Amino acid sequence: MKAIRIHDYGTPEVLCYEDAPIPEPGPREVRVRVHAAGVNPADRQIRAGLRFRLEKPFAFIPGFEVSGIIENVGTEVTELGVGDEVYGMLGLLGGGHAEYAVAAADNFGRKPASLDHVHAAALPVAALTAWDALFEVGGLVAGQKVLIHAAGGGVGHIAVQLAKWRGAQVIGTASAGNEAFLRELGVDAFINYRTIAFESVVRDVDVVIDAIPREANDATDVLARETMARSWTVLRDGGIQVSICAHPVPGPDAARRGLRGAYAGAQPGHDVLNRIADLVDEGNLRPDVGTILPLREARQAHELIQTGHTRGKIVLQIKCL
Repeated sequence: MKAIRIHDYGTPEVLCYEDAPIPEPGPREVRVRVHAAGVNPADRQIRAGLRFRLEKPFAFIPGFEVSGIIENVGTEVTELGVGDEVYGMLGLLGGGHAEYAVAAADNFGRKPASLDHVHAAALPVAALTAWDALFEVGGLVAGQKVLIHAAGGGVGHIAVQLAKWRGAQVIGTASAGNEAFLRELGVDAFINYRTIAFESVVRDVDVVIDAIPREANDATDVLARETMARSWTVLRDGGIQVSICAHPVPGPDAARRGLRGAYAGAQPGHDVLNRIADLVDEGNLRPDVGTILPLREARQAHELIQTGHTRGKIVLQIKCL
C-alpha cells in the first residue's frame, strides 16, 4: 500500500510517500480501507519529536482519525462486518495516513450517513476531544455559559455546535475572518481576540474551553499562555477552565473561589462516535473542512497546520469516490 512514513524527526521534509506493508488485524481489530484521514496538531508534534520519541530505526505512519470501509475483521469481532462504512480514532499507534489502517473495533463508529468520507474523517479527534472537554470534564449543562477560545479551529468549531446543542450560552474568540462562520454556527457572542480583550466584556462564565494550539510558533505560545492566565478572571466562583493543549494551573485565589483547572483529550469509543453520528444526521452538528489534499501532499498539510491559524480541519483524501 501507499503510506506516509517518517524515519527520523524533523521538518515536514521528513515525511515520505512510499510503499509500506498492509497491516493485518488482530483478534479484536478491524482493517479499514481508508478513504480519507484527518490531519491534527498531534501529527506535527510527533513528526517533530515533541510528543513522544521512538527508538531508531523506525518507520512510523502518522494519522489518528480515518473514514473508510471495513475490509477485514479479526476473529473475535462481532459488532462490525466487512463492507461497513465507519469512522474513528486509531489511538497512539497512528497509521491513518495510508491506504489501509488497523485498530480496535471499539475505536470505530457508524459513519454519519449524511457525510462523505472526507467530512467524516474530519470528525473523530475533534468531536471526541470537544465532547470530553465540554461534558465529561467540564460538566457543561443547559443554561450555563461557556467561553471557547480558538472557536474557529478544528476542535473549537465542533465545541461551539455541541455546546449549543446542549443548550448553553456560547461565547467564542477568534480572528475577524471567522466571525461570519461562527455566527452561522450559532455563537451568542463573538470576540475578535486581536482587537478586544475578552476579559473586559465577559464575566460569570461556568466553563472556559482553551483550544489554542501550543508549539505552533513563538507568538502562538505566548498568546496561549497569556489567554489561559487571563481566563481565570472571567470564571464565576466554582467555574472550571479546561484545556485540550496544556494543564491549567489556577491562580493564588483559586481555592477561595473554588476554581478548577483540568486537561481533556479525545477518548476513543464507539458509543460516543455513534451518538455524534446521530447528531450529524439530525442536523445538529457539521464539520468544517478547510483544506483537502491528496495523500502524497502530506507535507503541505503539515506546513499549514504548524502555522496555528487554520480554520476547520485539514483532510487527506486517499481514495477518490
